[in-house]
Amino acid sequence: MRVILLAVVSIPFIMAMERVPLIRFKSIKKQLKEKGELEEFLRNHHPDVFVRRYLHCFPADIALSVGTASERLYDYMNAQYYGVVNVGTPPQTFTVVFDTGSSNFWVPSAYCISEACRVHQKFKSFKSDSYEHGGEAFSLQYGSGQLLGIAGKDTLQISNISIKGQDFGESVFEPGATFVLAHFDGVLGLGYPSLSVGNALPVFDSIMNQNLVEEPIFSFYLKRGDDTENGGELILGGIDHSLYKGSIHWVPVTEKSYWQIHVRNIKIQGRVAFCSRGCEAIVDSGTSLITGPSSQIRRLQEYIGASPSNAGEESLDDQTFCISGFQALDIPTRTGPLWILGDVFMSAFYCIFDRGNDRVGFAKAVHRKDY
Repeated sequence: MRVILLAVVSIPFIMAMERVPLIRFKSIKKQLKEKGELEEFLRNHHPDVFVRRYLHCFPADIALSVGTASERLYDYMNAQYYGVVNVGTPPQTFTVVFDTGSSNFWVPSAYCISEACRVHQKFKSFKSDSYEHGGEAFSLQYGSGQLLGIAGKDTLQISNISIKGQDFGESVFEPGATFVLAHFDGVLGLGYPSLSVGNALPVFDSIMNQNLVEEPIFSFYLKRGDDTENGGELILGGIDHSLYKGSIHWVPVTEKSYWQIHVRNIKIQGRVAFCSRGCEAIVDSGTSLITGPSSQIRRLQEYIGASPSNAGEESLDDQTFCISGFQALDIPTRTGPLWILGDVFMSAFYCIFDRGNDRVGFAKAVHRKDY
């Protein structure tokens, strides 16, 4: 799925001093943009797809160490962080959001009838020698969209990890505009098994069961900026100590479905402003913003000077147009309203999800310019 095109011009060595006129051609990127084909090209030709697809052909000494895998993440407008996986034999390549706020893994099916599937990569089960048909229908509901699909099993490859017989779904109906506008093909859930629909075993549980990582831990390093290619990384099986500074603050999981934790309070400039008696929050890589109860988020938006925009989002209008990183979302639970700590929050920290000890770790992220 990633092909690098190189234009090479060979100029012979000339002993005498001569002036050689050079013609500047339009770059491939510019030509594709003028034709309106750039977005589709970038979606289908990420620069490391070739290596992922033919990883088994490379010498073992250039692969990552056994027990740990690093998955590059791409960043679309600091709102969608996604990586690349392969499904089936021979491998079919897809971009997916690694989502700690859900537990199912799915990609679009070749039989999907929705517009969203037409503009994304589709899985062709009839071309995979390792595919097992499940036959059961499933339905998934997200905060911003829903889908219907059929369950199955197949080999899944993430970086240098190959997972046999992974439960996954093939979506056949993705209504609405949510997934049409998505810069990823599917979703790979990293939540607990209790959150999974249709008794599908989550991917990281399969990884643990098949002893494919050294430790039952995965961690996120999210970058914010304009560099789509360097959105950060997901590390399966360990911690990269070079990606944070200071110590790791560990918080126990209070509910084993989402990665839910207890928050003692929320402060603004050192003073407790919200959640004074404590509240529950989930650390969710599949949500772009920080969300909370409407009444409290409304006060918070007023405090930072944000006002509703024409697009329905809160904005801060100074010299430049900025979108607030907070959004109102009422999620009532038996323990009270639920806050969501999405990518805006996670990008400030190196976030570690420890299934072995059911806890989440936070450390101040180190954002290197040349990462």
